[in-house]
Amino acid sequence: MGQKIEKDLQRFRKIVRGQIKSNLSKYIGRGEMIGKKGNDLVSIPLPAINPPQFRYGSKGSGGVGVGPGQPGQPLTPQQGDGDPQAGDEPGGHILEVELTMQELADILGEELALPRIMPKGKKNIVSVKDKYTSIRNVGPESLRHFKRTYKQALKRQISGGVYNPILPKIIPQREDKRYRSWKEFPKPEAVACIVYMMDVSGSMTDEQKDIVRVESFWLDSWIRSHYQGIERVYIIHDAAAKEVDEHTFYHTRESGGTKISTAYDLANRIITSRYPPDEWNVYAFHFSDGDNWGDDNPKCLKLLKNELLPKLNLFGYGQVESPYGSGEFFDHIDALTATHENLITSRVPDREAILGSIKEFLSTGR
Repeated sequence: MGQKIEKDLQRFRKIVRGQIKSNLSKYIGRGEMIGKKGNDLVSIPLPAINPPQFRYGSKGSGGVGVGPGQPGQPLTPQQGDGDPQAGDEPGGHILEVELTMQELADILGEELALPRIMPKGKKNIVSVKDKYTSIRNVGPESLRHFKRTYKQALKRQISGGVYNPILPKIIPQREDKRYRSWKEFPKPEAVACIVYMMDVSGSMTDEQKDIVRVESFWLDSWIRSHYQGIERVYIIHDAAAKEVDEHTFYHTRESGGTKISTAYDLANRIITSRYPPDEWNVYAFHFSDGDNWGDDNPKCLKLLKNELLPKLNLFGYGQVESPYGSGEFFDHIDALTATHENLITSRVPDREAILGSIKEFLSTGR
């Protein structure tokens, strides 16, 4: 019975994965999963899943192609007397299915045919910590547990009737000896860092910021599936840049101008001081509507070429089109992609383009 249940469970999970993959673009575009994340589990709403089967009805009960009519006659709803009444039949049901973040990342990778990320840096090695948590009958004398050994020898003598409470003499024998033993526990280290940068000037609307939130969720899920630990840095900018927490990152809107170089300069200083590239796998993603102060473009490109790109596994620039932004910055940064393999640019005009943008960013395997 247990084997049959396990087989049915695996079949059900396979069907669920197929349902999610076939509707992945819908889930990504709507951002349905993001608000349901908790404890590394994501709850996904799916229509009720019914395996295909034959269903038999009464002969001549009607249906499409049954009854009077002429070829080409349009089908109309059934006509009847009286006012419409509330129905008494059950409707469709929505099933909430929980997936781990790892399963979600695997589905994304399968659907987009993404290559596995090849980490670099010394911090990719996870240290192992030994903990003495158990007792064994064999081991080196240096790890002998004297209290446990004494108790075992005492129990043996009492049960054998040779213990003398007036002149107690406890001599452990080989079978009495007990030794401390250890288990190896992997000690996860934050081996990767993702730096998120976003323009929060007046030209970026709430819709554009929500697109950034959805895309960042999926980028984060895929990168995190390749590392034991991960840290995140959030930077917002208009004419000035500052480091903030995640909530502030997605819910701030300013009214000033835009100087993208301030974000690149701050990101470079944070990476240099906290995440040295010889030890860390560092990723950076910048989202903007492409509106930038004209004289600032040369400074941005200089910072990218000379400071940021040599330190990063990957730099992704996503241009989220806005009705208020000029969009001219894309052409300036896109010109660098021919000479820098770790620089990827992507246009994200609307929610329908999020899936394609994710594939562009992650298709390098860096």
